Amino acid sequence: MKLIIIDGNSLINRAYYALQRPMITKTGLYTHGVYGFLNMLNKIMTDYQPEYISVAFDRKAPTFRHLEYAEYKAGRKKMPPELAMQLPLLKEVLEAMKINMLEIDGFEADDIIGTVTKKAEEADMESLVITGDKDELQLASDRTKILITRKGISEFDLYDEAAMIDKYGFTPEQFIDFKGLMGDTSDNIPGIPGVGEKTALKLIQEFGSIHELIASTDKISSKSLKEKIEENAQLALMSKRLATINRDVPIEIDFSELKVETPDFSTLIEVYKKLEFNSLLKKLQVSEMTSQAAPSAVQNSSALTEHNHIGTDIDVELKIIEAESDLEILKKDLEKGSSVVLKVFHDHNHKDIPVVYGITVMSTDVCCYINLQKNNLLKALADIFSEFGTKYVGHNLKTDYYALLANGYAEYCPETAALIFPTEFDTALAQYLIEPSRSNYDLKTILLEYFHEDLEDETAFLSEHGQLGFLTETESKYAEYGRKWCVAVKKLMKVLSDKLTQESLDMVFDEIELPLIEVLASMEQQGFAVDREELTSAGIIIGEKIEELSEKIYELAGEKFNINSPIQMGPILFEKLGLPYGKKTKRGYATGVEILEKLKDEYEIAALILDFRMYSKLKSTYIEGLLPMIHRDHKIHAHFQQTVAATGRISCTEPNLQNIPIKQELGRKLRKAFIPENDDYVLIGADYSQIELRILAHMSQDPSLITAFNEGDDIHRITASKVFGVPQDQVTHLQRSNAKAVNFGVIYGMSSFGLSTELNITRKEAEKYIEEYFKKYTKVKEFLDGLVKSCREKGYVTTIMNRKRIVNEINAGNYMVRQAGERLAMNSPIQGSAADIIKIAMIKVYQELRRSRTKSQLILQVHDELIIQTHKDEIEQIKNMLEDCMEHAVELSVKLSVDVNTGRNWYELK
Repeated sequence: MKLIIIDGNSLINRAYYALQRPMITKTGLYTHGVYGFLNMLNKIMTDYQPEYISVAFDRKAPTFRHLEYAEYKAGRKKMPPELAMQLPLLKEVLEAMKINMLEIDGFEADDIIGTVTKKAEEADMESLVITGDKDELQLASDRTKILITRKGISEFDLYDEAAMIDKYGFTPEQFIDFKGLMGDTSDNIPGIPGVGEKTALKLIQEFGSIHELIASTDKISSKSLKEKIEENAQLALMSKRLATINRDVPIEIDFSELKVETPDFSTLIEVYKKLEFNSLLKKLQVSEMTSQAAPSAVQNSSALTEHNHIGTDIDVELKIIEAESDLEILKKDLEKGSSVVLKVFHDHNHKDIPVVYGITVMSTDVCCYINLQKNNLLKALADIFSEFGTKYVGHNLKTDYYALLANGYAEYCPETAALIFPTEFDTALAQYLIEPSRSNYDLKTILLEYFHEDLEDETAFLSEHGQLGFLTETESKYAEYGRKWCVAVKKLMKVLSDKLTQESLDMVFDEIELPLIEVLASMEQQGFAVDREELTSAGIIIGEKIEELSEKIYELAGEKFNINSPIQMGPILFEKLGLPYGKKTKRGYATGVEILEKLKDEYEIAALILDFRMYSKLKSTYIEGLLPMIHRDHKIHAHFQQTVAATGRISCTEPNLQNIPIKQELGRKLRKAFIPENDDYVLIGADYSQIELRILAHMSQDPSLITAFNEGDDIHRITASKVFGVPQDQVTHLQRSNAKAVNFGVIYGMSSFGLSTELNITRKEAEKYIEEYFKKYTKVKEFLDGLVKSCREKGYVTTIMNRKRIVNEINAGNYMVRQAGERLAMNSPIQGSAADIIKIAMIKVYQELRRSRTKSQLILQVHDELIIQTHKDEIEQIKNMLEDCMEHAVELSVKLSVDVNTGRNWYELK
């Protein structure tokens, strides 16, 4: 029996960088990482014909290695958003291919692979590990072979125990000691300073292990090497621990679930169509495969009605409504002020509005799948829900509301109502408030956590697409899927409602998160108009700048080379040109930002390379990335997420408009492309002034800060005067700038080292600045110390609105991890309170716009700023309304101040 297990993150990363040109669909999806991965997978399946297969993935959550060594993987290049967006796409394909996937918080894919191969060996199975990471070589044995990709993903090296001994002269187990000595720059495992690959190889061949080496340093002839090993013995042992794959991960492995199965071809075809994988579609021989469609969702999920776990203890009758007269069935089951569970089925088209196929509504005893013509359907539902004052329950209701609003649902609702969708409960948001640091809030995962029976069969109907509301299914499948969905949500609501009350989270849930759902859905539906010509012109200018920088770099280098390639750049900078700070690793010279920043002031080529990278990023992400996201209505309809940031901040995706760069002028000018939808409108932006410092003043009750803000003084000038001991009218520009860094640094728990780095001063000077700050603002010091102490005792911190953030790091044994926990304890209440306030302001602004029946609409939130597309007849009204709603969002000990600006485009708002 043969098992193949694939390191998913490693392979898609290799595939992403292997292809020189990106693949982008018409809807703006980057797909080349997935495409390369699948080509590799098809080749492996053909060559090795396994009976079992699985793909292991990393998760974002910290692992046990991070807890031991906070700097583990620090400095590693962050995954590009163009690659990050492909991971869910890959999982979607694998699910359609019925390929098992494994992942677990606290452990890496390496550990999962190690555990699976260990269990496979115990079951007398042969394993083949597919990876681009040599760390897995320690797993090699006579029954476990490691296939290492090279030259992208087109060629492989195969290792078993014999091959390892032949190449390295020691066993796979000794490979861990080898890594412990030399370290690993990619994972930031330190190893012994000064011991490279050759020395580590020689030492392991001679001594066999790190422990034996440490015990036998008297046998080392080189005095300097002997001293290095003796001085760094504990570092080497820690590095070995970090490099050791954990083969006992607490994850259930049932090999029957890893068996190679026939793919769900109907789903796979749809996914390939979405990803525009035409060549892969041809290989599927579509005409033959479509007849092999998977069994119906009703059959696959029959366990739901057979067991008394989720479904049958809530007795709900299913009715399919295809005529308006049948809506009486729903009306008879409704009462004034009653609630319904809502599920909207729609397609998911980035280039146009979603098409609603049907709607499931579950009241007390009846679940109705409603399929009428769109206008009749929306009007009928709006009339019924308005008549009965219905409230809504669901899971990730924003997707439902967005689909309805995008199809004109608001036209049929009372215009003066503060909210179109009064929301009673959202199970995804409830779980987010209870556990804000997790990465997954899908319904299936949450159900399995709270209902401990074996529910895998019962939740099989919850496909990833189904949870988002778009399926390509028959009518009967929609109806049955919707009934099961609604029943599951209703049962989960009971559990989560009690938990919210126990955790005292009712206020932030009811007053902030629930009414915000509609606000975000409305912003998504409104979208932000884009001047395609302006964006394209900016791209041309940036492209010319890139060409100009390239020529200057080539001239200084004395030759042409691939500026995007660190392997080519390193030798030119550090060998040919002889620049300092050349640090050679096994992968070549380090040419990251931190190295180039050290060089840029003295060496022009380093400054030019930094500019080249910045402009290249602008072009790829904010020109080539944004253009495909423009819909047929000439707008970008970005999506806003409530369940991503642990602090409570709203995040933005597809695309991330909150991340449009503003530090560089050329980047900031990209905002000129964002405009009102026609000449009858302008943009008005309102931005909170120094909101986090004002929150600090309120929460700490420091009298100096409160007085300064309430009297409208320049807080940075005042701080400079206090810290540097000079009269306010004699404070220099530099002193004010430094004081500003101190003010904001305090909020984020900045250390003297961090402040010294930011201000380019000595650490001693930075320590003095911070010391003087706390002498003058004594209540701030008491407040921050109190947060840390309270967090140690309770394990969490809270915002003004009682939003909680659990800080597990606060009591960690590792000093660096504990320090990070203390910083989180200090800044989370402030950041979270700022997030609460802007959300409250958004709700007030949105509801006031509806009550006033304005033509103006809220279209974007960026951190502490709100942007309204404003009709020219309503400019003064909107300015006053924005200022009033934002400044009175909450009542603090200090005034909330708002800066309001008007412009013909986003650029002009600042």
